[in-house]
Amino acid sequence: MRYIPNSPQERGEMLKEIGLNTAEELFRSIPEDIRLKRSLNVTEPLAESEIIAAFEGMASRNTATVKPSFLGAGVYSHFSPTIVDHLIQRSEFFTSYTPYQPEISQGTLQYIFEFQTLVAQLTGMEVANASMYDGSTAMAEAYLMAQRVTRRDKVIVAASVHPEYREVARTYTQHGDLEIVTANFDEATGTLSDLSALDEKTAAVVVQSPNFFGCIEDLSSLAKKAHAVGALLVVVVTEAISFGLLKSPGACDADIVVGEGQSWGIPASFGGPHVGFFATRDKFIRQMPGRLCGVAYDKNGNRGFTLTLSTREQHIRREKATSNICTNQGLIALAATIYMEAMGKKGLQEVAEQNAQKAAYAKKKIGEIEGFSAPFSAPTFNEFVVRGPKSAAEILETVRAKGVIGGLALSHYYAGHDNDILVCVTETNSREQIDELVSLFR
Repeated sequence: MRYIPNSPQERGEMLKEIGLNTAEELFRSIPEDIRLKRSLNVTEPLAESEIIAAFEGMASRNTATVKPSFLGAGVYSHFSPTIVDHLIQRSEFFTSYTPYQPEISQGTLQYIFEFQTLVAQLTGMEVANASMYDGSTAMAEAYLMAQRVTRRDKVIVAASVHPEYREVARTYTQHGDLEIVTANFDEATGTLSDLSALDEKTAAVVVQSPNFFGCIEDLSSLAKKAHAVGALLVVVVTEAISFGLLKSPGACDADIVVGEGQSWGIPASFGGPHVGFFATRDKFIRQMPGRLCGVAYDKNGNRGFTLTLSTREQHIRREKATSNICTNQGLIALAATIYMEAMGKKGLQEVAEQNAQKAAYAKKKIGEIEGFSAPFSAPTFNEFVVRGPKSAAEILETVRAKGVIGGLALSHYYAGHDNDILVCVTETNSREQIDELVSLFR
C-alpha cells in the first residue's frame, strides 16, 4: 500500500466536485472564535542528516531511559529479545490491515489465532479474543459484558484496582444504566475486604490481582462469594508476567479475565501503544466484545484461519452488537506473541521468579531501614508498598536528584497515604541498583 498525498490539482478537482472553492470551507461548522488563525509550528523540510540529528537531540532529553527505575503501576520495564523488533518490522506485518479476506491474510490470521491461544492458556480460560486497545478499555468492556450476561445493572469494583482503569471504565459507562460501586480495601492487608454491597442485583465483582499495591488477592474466595448471588468475577491483570508464577485466574473460577499485555515484550513508549487482552468462558463467547479468529478447512481438507466471530456494530445489526471496538492492536499483539513464543513456558516462569525474588530482596532490605515499614501484610509479586518516615514525594524527589527513579507516591491516587511509596522491581533491576535504592532511602 502506498501513502502518496494528493497533488494541488487533485485537491482542486475534489473541491470542485463537491461545490467548494477552498479546503477551509470544509470547516464552516466550526465556530470562528475557536479556529486556529496561524500556521502550525512545523519546520521547513529538513535533510535526512538534519532529521536524524533532531531526533537524537530529542531522545537525549529522555534521561529516564538511562536511570535505574523502580516505577511500575501498570507499565513495566522488562527485557525484550531482539527477535521481537526484528520480526514485527517485516513489511508484511508492519502495514497489514484487518484480515477481512482470509485467502490473502493467512499469516496475520495465524498469529492472531496464536495470540488468542496463548492468552487462553496463561489466564486459564477457555477462549480469548483477538486483543483490545489496552487493559483499561478491556476492563470497561468486561463491565458491559457482565451486564449483558447477567441482565443486572450493578458492578462492584475494588478500590485497589488501578485508579486510571477505574476512571476509564467510568467514562466508558457514564451515559448508560450501569451502577458502579467502589468497594474498600483492608488497610491492614491491602486486599479487597468490603463486599457489603454484593447482592442479587450485582452483575460482577471486579478485582485486580496483583492489585495496584502489588498485593495478591484471594480469587477463589471472591469467586465463591460472587457466584453465591449469581454475579460474575472479573479479574484484572496489569502485570502479565505474574502469569508465569501465580495460579491462573481461570483455575480460581474467574468468569472474565482482562488486562494489559505490555509486559510481553512491549516497550513503555511513554504510555502506549500497548495491547489489551480479554478471555472468558466458552458459554459466554457470544457476549464477548471484539473479534475471534478460528480454524477452518477448505474443500480439500486443508487447515486455514479465518475470522469466525465478529460482534462489533460495523459487521452486524447495531442492536445485536456487543461492542463498537473498531480494531485490535494487531502489530502489538504480534510483538506480544513473538515474545511469549520466544520465551516459552520455562522462560516466562524464570522471568516471573526473578521478579518475585528481586522484589522480595528489595522489600526486606527497605524494611530494615529505620523509619520504613510495609503497611500491607498480603503477599506480593514484583510490586509492594513501603511507608517512609516523611512525605513520599519528598523522599522520591531526593532519590531522583541522585539519578534514581524510586517509585510512585501513592498520595497521587489515594488520600491519607502521604508517606507511602509503590516500588516495583523487575528482572531488569540488578542487585547493585536495588542496594543503591536502599542506601538512598536511608
